Amino acid sequence: MTTPPPVSESAPQVQLAANVTPDELARYAVALANTRGGVIAVSAGEASFELHPLQVTHAIFALSGGRLSVNVVRAQGGALSIHVPQAPYVLAAPDGSVVGWDGAAFVPVSPADAPAVAQQDYTASVPVTASLADLDPLEVARLRSISHRGALSALPDLDFLRELGLVVEVETGSGTELRPNIAGLLLAGTARALKAHIPQAEVCYYHHATSDVEFQFREDLLRPLTAALSRLSELIQARNSFIPVQVGLFRIEVWDHDEAVYREALLNALTHRDYQLRDVVHVHYYPDRLEIMNPGGLSGGITAENILRHQPKRRNPLLAEALARLGLVERAGVGVDKMYAMMLRHGKEPPEYLTYPDAVTLSLHNPAFDARFVRFVARKQEEMQTLSLDMLIVLSLLGREGSATRAQLARALQLPEDRTPRLLGMMEERNLIVSERVGRGRINRLSAQTLAALHGPTQGQGATEAGAAEVGPAEAGAAEAGRAAPISRARTGQARANQAPSAFGAAEMALSLAGRAQGVCNSELRGACELNTQGAWRILRRLTLAGQLRKEGLGPRSVRYYRI
Repeated sequence: MTTPPPVSESAPQVQLAANVTPDELARYAVALANTRGGVIAVSAGEASFELHPLQVTHAIFALSGGRLSVNVVRAQGGALSIHVPQAPYVLAAPDGSVVGWDGAAFVPVSPADAPAVAQQDYTASVPVTASLADLDPLEVARLRSISHRGALSALPDLDFLRELGLVVEVETGSGTELRPNIAGLLLAGTARALKAHIPQAEVCYYHHATSDVEFQFREDLLRPLTAALSRLSELIQARNSFIPVQVGLFRIEVWDHDEAVYREALLNALTHRDYQLRDVVHVHYYPDRLEIMNPGGLSGGITAENILRHQPKRRNPLLAEALARLGLVERAGVGVDKMYAMMLRHGKEPPEYLTYPDAVTLSLHNPAFDARFVRFVARKQEEMQTLSLDMLIVLSLLGREGSATRAQLARALQLPEDRTPRLLGMMEERNLIVSERVGRGRINRLSAQTLAALHGPTQGQGATEAGAAEVGPAEAGAAEAGRAAPISRARTGQARANQAPSAFGAAEMALSLAGRAQGVCNSELRGACELNTQGAWRILRRLTLAGQLRKEGLGPRSVRYYRI
């Protein structure tokens, strides 16, 4: 269990007899946590002397479902003091009952009656039984090697950890001593310490040969955060591949999953997950996407619809600050922006978030990328016309959909509609888009110049421009050995980048097929555009949500789409 923040002096204090049982103590502790927290004092006596602190913490763990951490201190003579913090949310017993403490007796509590409390930083709490022996010197050395900031990396180990806030002084019966907190264990803990104190820090990696739920390879990682991140990178990179895209004298490597993107996604998951939940992080590698499933919903009012614009909120401030000082994450909270920008620059779809109250799933899709879009963005940069993230979002959306209203663009940009005219006007001035009046409203399209750049002839360039060389998937043994070595091989699927219809053309093809009397189904669009099932479904779903298609039928084999 972990040491909570100090209990307020004005919090209730409950005096109990020496013969109290662990289960009774657990009920008092949960009741105090549901009000304002407090201290439970167990009188000295033969019975209390035989009452072990671990019996108390285990009983509280069982009653609260592992969501309440207390500090149990034994005084001279066998007396016990149990320091109980106020819970950040109402704690219910396994039977569903919720009780509080009014100073004299147990009372029923509803969520509306519970007092508000600031969210505590779980990673700053200190396990009662933790010690400096729980820190692995090799992991401390790893952290030191990551930090290239002179003053920090030159410090002795204990001063280095203290400066990062990973060890703190804790009052004990015999004075004070240095102990690691949860953040310290997450970054430098031994395997035994992680298993004992935070087994939920585990990450489970799965490799799927197809898009089905069945997996062919699994590896469970209960390691310090940076070690887990390194191993996950090895596992992903072992099956990663890229296609070179030639732009003038330069070559751009477009990976299935760019390392900078997936490392940022993994760091976000490991830094901002809810470590008070007993669930673990799941990473699924599919042929067409990488999925990262994270315990704990988005915090601080952030949603999938405002994640680009909302002020950053850190669920685990101490852990995030330590990683920022090590140079692994940005204090400014621009990680999501970086993922969006890199995926869009490489002609792919932006990251997709699926949120639940207690979990988040991030999908990094790997459909057929658009090589023309990659060249277009690169040439704009050569011309000193850097495209901002907002411009990339607009160009990508218009390329996929063909046209969009200001309201549709505002939703994609995650901005109020009245804040889009300035951006759209700037893009019109640069001849990137055009705005046309249709009926009573206006729609936006790619300009003729942009369309010419995106849909210009590329046949015959094939292997000359793309080089046909790539890093291929390693054998299963390479996944065990680490990073895959580059392999040169011809990909008959080079059409994936140049000859197959792009995401831009696939939407137009879907609309054309849906205009027939019989409409279009997923398999017909797949055959026409050389897409996989997931890619065709995303295009049809997007057009349906945009009001351009009508969906009829139930079940995967009977659904058809018709143009409206």
